[in-house]
Amino acid sequence: MTIAKERKQELIGEFRRGADDTGSPEVQIAILTTRINALTGHLQTHKKDFACRRGLLMLVSRRRRLLDYLKRVDPQRYLDIIRRLDIRK
Repeated sequence: MTIAKERKQELIGEFRRGADDTGSPEVQIAILTTRINALTGHLQTHKKDFACRRGLLMLVSRRRRLLDYLKRVDPQRYLDIIRRLDIRK
C-alpha cells in the first residue's frame, strides 16, 4: 500500500531535521511506520493475502534496521522517534 503524496509531504514536514531534509532516518522511519500501519489494517481484513504479508515483513525489517542504526549513532534521537511514533508499548 502506498501513501498519498500529501500525507508523505506532511510526514516529511513533521519529522525533518532541517529545511531541505527529506531522507534522514527519522523521516524514513515515519514513512515506513505509516505504510506498516496501513498494511496491518489491510491484513486484518484479508487474512490470506500472503504476498501482502511478505511485503509487510520486509517493511518491518527495513524499519528495524533504520532504528538500530539510529540507536547506534544517536540514542537520544532514537528515543525521540520511538516516543513520537508510539512504536514501543
